Parts: sequence; C-alpha cells; structure tokens
Amino acid sequence: MDNIVDSLFSVFVTLGAVPIIRCPRGNAAEMVAEKLDKKLRENIRDARSSLFTTDSLQAGQFSFQRPLLVLLDRNMDLATPFHHTWTYQALAHDVLDLKLNRVEIEETAEIISPHGATAKKKKKSYDLNVTDSFWQSHKGSPFPMVAEAVQEELERYRSQEGEVKRLKTAMGLDGEDDSAISMLSDTTAKLTSAVSSLPELLEKKRLIDMHTNIATALLDKIKERKLDIYFETEEKMMSKSTLDKSLMEIISDRDAGTPEDKLRLFIISLICGPTVTDIEIDQYETALQGANCSLEALHYVRRWRTYAKMTTATSQYGGGGTTTVGMFSKLMSQASQFAMEGVKNLVVKKHKLPVTRIADALMEMKSLQETDDYRYFDPKMLRATDSSVPRNKSPFQEAMVFVVGGGNYIEYQNLIDYIKGKATPQSPKRVIYGCSELLNATQFLKYLSQLGQEMK
Repeated sequence: MDNIVDSLFSVFVTLGAVPIIRCPRGNAAEMVAEKLDKKLRENIRDARSSLFTTDSLQAGQFSFQRPLLVLLDRNMDLATPFHHTWTYQALAHDVLDLKLNRVEIEETAEIISPHGATAKKKKKSYDLNVTDSFWQSHKGSPFPMVAEAVQEELERYRSQEGEVKRLKTAMGLDGEDDSAISMLSDTTAKLTSAVSSLPELLEKKRLIDMHTNIATALLDKIKERKLDIYFETEEKMMSKSTLDKSLMEIISDRDAGTPEDKLRLFIISLICGPTVTDIEIDQYETALQGANCSLEALHYVRRWRTYAKMTTATSQYGGGGTTTVGMFSKLMSQASQFAMEGVKNLVVKKHKLPVTRIADALMEMKSLQETDDYRYFDPKMLRATDSSVPRNKSPFQEAMVFVVGGGNYIEYQNLIDYIKGKATPQSPKRVIYGCSELLNATQFLKYLSQLGQEMK
C-alpha cells in the first residue's frame, strides 16, 4: 500500500502538479487516496523542502489547470480482466504473454539431417517499442485490420525493393550500350536516393517480418481456441444481446477453447448476464468440471457476487457488441501471408467500459449513480474534509486513472479511444492509465483462485 502511495507521489512530483483526488468509499482505493492526500499535504505545507516548487509546477503541460486523479478498486469491475479481447496489443498480452514491451512466440524451425527433415520448436522474442511506427499506429486496432495492414506494408515494401533491383540492373548494363549511357544521369540520381534509403528499407523489412510472425502466431491461437467466438459471445453478453449459441453449448464443445477460456466465459456471464439461480450455477459448475476447469476462482466470484451491489455492477456494461463485415477482402488473395478462412472479421462497436464511464463522469462533472458518492480530496486545501461535493466546477483537461488491484490493456485502449473522441484542437485532453500490476486473464485468474482457496 505504501509503495503505491510513494509511486503515485513520485509521478505527480515529476509532472509538477498537485492533483485533485476522487475515489469510491470503503475499499483499498480509499486507503490509498487518504494516505496520498496526507503525503501531498505535508509536502506542500513544508515550504523549505517542498518538491512542488514554482519551477516544477511550470513543467506540467496543463500547468494552468490541475489534473484529476481517479483511484479505483479492481472490485468495481471483475468482468473486463477476463474478457477475450480483439485488439492487437491486448490480444498479444492475453495470448502471447506480452511483458515490458517484449513478446515471446514459439516458432517452428525445420532441421535437415541425414535421417531426414525434423521440425523443432524454438522461442523467439521481439521488442515492441515507441520507434516502431506500425506498432504505434495499429496496437489498438482490431486484429483483422492489423492482418490487412501487415499485408499492405509487405506489398509496399516489395514495390520499393523491386525499384532498387531494377535500378541496379540498369546500372549493371554494359558500358558500350547506348541505353545505359542515355539512362546514366537519371538513373545515378535515382540509385543514390535508393541506396541512401536502404537502411530505412531494411529496418522496414525487419519490422514487417516481426509483425508478420506475431500476427501469424496470434492467428494460430485464434483458430486453435476459437477466440473469435468467445470474443463475440462476451461482447453480446455485455451489451445484453441475444446469443447465437447457448452458454452450455460452448462449455460442452470440446473443440472450443481451453478449460480456462470456458471458465472466463462463464464468469463474465455470471457478472454481466441475466440473473441465474444457485441450482443453475451448480449445473454449469458440473459442466465446467467435465471440461477440466478448476473452480476456485469461480467460488470467489460467487462470494463476491453476493456482497457486491449487483444492481449497479450489471448496469455498468452496455452499448457494446460486434458487427461482422465482409470476410477479409484484402486478405483472401492467394498471395496473402494469412489464411483467414474460418475466422470472423469482427468490428467492435464503440462503447465505454466501467472504468471509462467513471472517468468520463468525473472529468466532465456529470452526475452518475456510481460516482455521486465518491470522496473528494484537495491536498491544497488547509483542512482535509470528508466530502463528496467537488469544489472544482469546471471540466478537467487532464486525468490519471489508477486501478488498485491490477489493470489490463483492454481498459487502457478503451480510455485512449474515448479521449481521442473527446479531444479537440481548442480543448486538448489527456488521460494516463496506471495500475498496481498489469495482468492478463491467466494471471488474474490465478490470483482469484488463491483467494478462492483461502475461503475454504
């Protein structure tokens, strides 16, 4: 707890801004808020050793207005961490275990020996960083769009590579040839330009190869586990739409996903779907056990569900869903690197996850049932007050959303998409997403399983 407070304090010292803090009542987020408010207050009061000097305050991008810090507890939304996602970065984190901007995939290499060819699997890691323009442009895109973009980049590279080869051939012609002499002046300039851009071309080829390998690894996992079916089903659950296949059908289908996939789907159904009786839940538990699922995490969610304000929790999800568009028109050519047959080309409808809805309400000073009782801390005020009434009445331009208890790329991307739609040249807005730990569904399931075991 103290480590989280110290880290957040350091962030705001670096930003050179004292935030206004909002948080829900009665959980770990409130404890962090109280401790951080006290630490900021004490530092500001001590004028001689205060880290919030005039110089550092000028460093903030929006120094004319203070930022908002929204502290949230993971318990406010247990469904999203289990969600099968469809965007590039979040999918890589869920399926390929992306960690510290490095993703590791398993590649099959063919080894030829006197006894014949054998396939050997080896692990290869790739770094995804800010200098990678493709990653920066497409990490938030749905997977089918990423696959199409990789194909387009490959075709663009091939056309550039072909131009270099043609120029080299032209320059390599016999010097006595009239065509070579007539082309010399024009071609020399072109070749000089081509050679100077060669390092850039080679780097582009490296990035294309890397994203081709990552996208291929993701596609294999999507096909193997039928992740498109899971994603579509969960989106329909969250948006209260009618399901194409019943939950029991998917759980009982031996070819659809891993035991973990089935458990994640049922937990989301329990949180977001229609109310089910304990007898029905027991029937699903029997089916999950038949699919080799470990149920400790489910036991914890059932207990949490009885304590949580489910009237609020179930109403948090809505407006989502998917639409299926024409099947990968650009990828269906025989020249494509990706065999996309059998995978749905799903386009996600824009919607706000609970974290985004809360951030939107607090940034825009809207009245929302979930946030009306949120505590309000202003470390610059002389006295700390136990108030829910915000003193600041104007909308915030900058916010940091911090989740105590683990965050994920799904929420991060949802916030980024939201702020892109809100920001204008006249009113720039910025959101920073943070969490005590960045977890994928497997890691989060492990934590809940431990909590479920402790309940016994």
